[in-house]
Formats: sequence, C-alpha cells, structure tokens
Amino acid sequence: MSQSTTSANISQADLQNLDDNSKKDIMNFLEVENSKQKVQMSIHQFTNMCFKQCITNATNPELSAGEEQCLNNCVNRFLDTNIRIVKGLQNIQ
Repeated sequence: MSQSTTSANISQADLQNLDDNSKKDIMNFLEVENSKQKVQMSIHQFTNMCFKQCITNATNPELSAGEEQCLNNCVNRFLDTNIRIVKGLQNIQ
C-alpha cells in the first residue's frame, strides 16, 4: 500500500496577498522553526563530540564507570555553557 504525499507550494504572489497579521504569524513560525533546527544541530554536534571524547569501546553495550563519568561531565559542561550564553543574550536585550 503506497501513500502519496502532496506538497503545497506558496508563490511570492500568494505571500504578498496575505494580510499583515498572517505575514507576522508566518514570520514568527519560521523563526521558531529555525530556532528549533539550530538547537537540534547543536545537540547533534554535542552528542557526537561527547561520544568521540568519552566512549573508548563502542562494541561494548555497557558504559564503563569512566565513560559514564566522562559523559556526565561533558553534558554538564554543555548545559552550563548554554545557560551562560542564554543569560548573556538576555542581558543584551
């Protein structure tokens, strides 16, 4: 059983015909989606970095005590850094 997907294409003319509130709503939506994408990319990069830094034996299904401690430290540094960045950005505004 195959399922077809339909994609809606919005032309520039369609966008120009929208009222100001609709344009603002679309811009806000795009900003939120862009922010989500940036967070997802950061998490992916962070996960990759911590894995490479901490995991010494990828064939073992269990984490060693050292690997677990390394991952905990890596996560905490990541969170601390992001909290510091957010606070800095809030102070700028």
